[in-house]
Amino acid sequence: MEIMMRKMRRKWWIAGLLHALAVWNIIEAQIRYTIPEELNEGTVVGNIAKDLDLKLSEVFERNLRIASESGKQYFGVDSAKGELVVSERIDRETLCSQSATCLLPLEAIVENPLQLYRVEIEIQDINDNSPVFQNNEKVLNIAESTVPGARFRLEAAQDPDVGSNSLQTYTLSKNEHFTLDMKLAKDGSQVPELVLEKPLDREKQSTISLMLTALDGGKPARSGTAEITVFVLDINDNSPVFEKAQYDTKLAENTSPGVVVVTVKAVDPDEGLNNEISYSFGPHTPDLVHNLFSVDSVTGEVKVKNKIDFETDNSFDFDIVARDKGTPPMEGLCSLHLDILDMNDNAPEIVLKSLPSPVREDAPVGTVVALISAKDLDTGDNGKVSLTLLPGVPFSLKPSISNHYTLITDQKLDRESHSVYNVVIVAADSGSPQLTSKQEILVSVLDVNDNPPVFTQPFYTVYVKENSAAGSILCSVSASDPDQGENAKVSYSVLDSRVLDTPVSSYIYINSDNGSIYSMHSFDYEKMKVFQIQVQAKDHGSPSLSSNATVHVFILDQNDNAPAVIYPSAVMGSVSHQRMPRSAKAGHLVTKVTAVDADSGHNAWISYRLAEATDASLFSVNLHTGEVRTKRSVSEQDDSSQRLLIEIKDNGEPVQSTTVTVDVLIEDGFHEPISDYRKKSTEISKKSGKITLYLIISLASVSLLCLMTFFILLVKCARGSRGSSSCCIRRSESGYKNPNRNLQIQLNTDGPIKYVEVLGGDMMSQSQSFGSYLSPMSEFSDFTLVKPSSTTDFTDTLNVLDASLPDSTWKFESQQVGAFFEISVWQAFILIIIVISSFYSVLRGVIMCLDMNVLCFTRLHCCILFFSRESRWFIA
Repeated sequence: MEIMMRKMRRKWWIAGLLHALAVWNIIEAQIRYTIPEELNEGTVVGNIAKDLDLKLSEVFERNLRIASESGKQYFGVDSAKGELVVSERIDRETLCSQSATCLLPLEAIVENPLQLYRVEIEIQDINDNSPVFQNNEKVLNIAESTVPGARFRLEAAQDPDVGSNSLQTYTLSKNEHFTLDMKLAKDGSQVPELVLEKPLDREKQSTISLMLTALDGGKPARSGTAEITVFVLDINDNSPVFEKAQYDTKLAENTSPGVVVVTVKAVDPDEGLNNEISYSFGPHTPDLVHNLFSVDSVTGEVKVKNKIDFETDNSFDFDIVARDKGTPPMEGLCSLHLDILDMNDNAPEIVLKSLPSPVREDAPVGTVVALISAKDLDTGDNGKVSLTLLPGVPFSLKPSISNHYTLITDQKLDRESHSVYNVVIVAADSGSPQLTSKQEILVSVLDVNDNPPVFTQPFYTVYVKENSAAGSILCSVSASDPDQGENAKVSYSVLDSRVLDTPVSSYIYINSDNGSIYSMHSFDYEKMKVFQIQVQAKDHGSPSLSSNATVHVFILDQNDNAPAVIYPSAVMGSVSHQRMPRSAKAGHLVTKVTAVDADSGHNAWISYRLAEATDASLFSVNLHTGEVRTKRSVSEQDDSSQRLLIEIKDNGEPVQSTTVTVDVLIEDGFHEPISDYRKKSTEISKKSGKITLYLIISLASVSLLCLMTFFILLVKCARGSRGSSSCCIRRSESGYKNPNRNLQIQLNTDGPIKYVEVLGGDMMSQSQSFGSYLSPMSEFSDFTLVKPSSTTDFTDTLNVLDASLPDSTWKFESQQVGAFFEISVWQAFILIIIVISSFYSVLRGVIMCLDMNVLCFTRLHCCILFFSRESRWFIA
């Protein structure tokens, strides 16, 4: 028999498995599988990947997984095959108790993008439980006076199986006194009753043993038995009878202990002890009922004993027995059906179906972040749940299928403002009073390269001494990027540009990691005073972003140049020869030593000193001008040949110096051929008349063109000032001063030229020579009339002067070293007046040059120099 039952069970399991593999339905986007209970672990339920239209590769890539609302994970997914398999033993009776249909709801979740599918597993019952009597032995005390037809309720067997596998019928062992009859209970179940058909006779048989068998409808059928022992009693032949055979009442859950649910009452027509009744629970009352309720044995009051929870049990059915105190005692029985009323005592629960995914800060509005569901164990309005978000976050909840929501973005995100959001979800039911619950989730924002590096300052100013060692650090630039990770890593580079027609990369080097700028070689102030470079900071994002900053490098002058002697020039020999008459008086200008220093500022201040002399009492040297004059009148006793060693020093640190030797020849009867030289000068002036005319026309044309250009610029500024109260004009540092007839030209103190000399007239005439010298306490040059410096041929002197002066003396520097400033429209009118005045000043300077009775070549040098300085003053 046991072997046959095992074979039948195996056939049923195989048939159920084949049915589960073949049967699946998709109803309203839901997939349903049907399987029998008690399947082994690893049994295949169905190919869920195929049923969800997922490729096999997507099962792993999209992380297909199964979630169960019951909390237990009965099923899993074989990621290699995409099959839904049993991962834990399934007992239908544990899951669904006596329900006719057992559905296990599941949720299939896939990611990238997040999607949710409803899956239902129908668990079919197999006949794996036999009918069981709670008490295998039943004792009945029946008075012998009991008339035939009396009924005695027996314990009903319990079979957890359902359908055809549930309890179907009862059988009673053969006897001559009792038969078995069935009574239909209120819930539709059959309750066996023992019916007395033949009167009992205690004297013939005081005890009767019966066997009650319960059979289910399975194949093969299962059975359970209970032994019934009937004691035949004498006397007390009336049993207590309840006022109602069935009591129906309702009770709210969470009712306080001690509250009376219902009061039952029974009566007994006997007298004495046979009439005294005590109440108690029926013999088959479950332990749960004993734990929750109590029965007063005297009054019949059924009271609440412990807290009752609707969500655990929503109804109770049990029996109350009334027993008298006769001998033998007689008992009556009634049934109590108790419905529990739901109260809103359960707060809604928020369930995260998937952990929130990090969101890129450039994610579009509507991006799904997480899947969320809500449930409430209460029923009706008490179980209706709505989800909301606390304000202040750029997210919203979008309802989907029943009580399921998707958390999506509803605004643009900015990681630099908020890198993590604490999203608070509030669930509220519709009960009264309303219950709520909260769930906090953290949503991280992933960085996107949307911010370029930013320098700490847009302009950097660096001062570096000339002749500094190569490889020394000039400065460090710094830029920060509010992004994160690789997007925040900054590399520094120098943009391609040229300085003095040389790539800037040959001058400096920048550390790409920390922004430190180093010199590639030493700088020479006399060649380059200032230059600028463009530094670029670029992050490592994709695509990378960058920003630029300008670094102005100013070279600081050092005293690295000794004074250079312009006159007497070295081309004339190592010793300069000068002549003077013996009749010279005190203060007579013998010669003038002229030197320049390529340095600037204090380093270029030159002083002259008579270091050695044949007769130191005869000559003196002016400290600032270098003029060599007699200290007294020349006497007949003075040597005719005098040698002077003149030392020329600058004002730098350390001091640089040079010397020049001058031999002075004192002659008797020495005179100055002024008249011959003037005739020669007159002839030269006539020949150069046309050249002078061309010079005047050229200077006037250039000045007029300059005036028109600046006038147009002012008109544009005036028009632009209608929308803005100012316009920008470049300001130069150069200036010009011309008090009376002494020309004072402000020289660029950063330039190498500190001295210029223009000579004219007769070689021997003291009134026809023009000298310019730089005072140590002034930055201006004064053109003054001095005596002739020597009797050397005037043409040679001009050649020496022209060769000695650097080219930059006569060049108009186009690069403006200045700053921007703002002028208003009413100030433009004043500027126009200044321009016109400057134009006439230029012409006046030209006329002054022409009035000088000098050679055309000398006059040209004078005019160009004057015009260059006038133009700089005009621009300033």
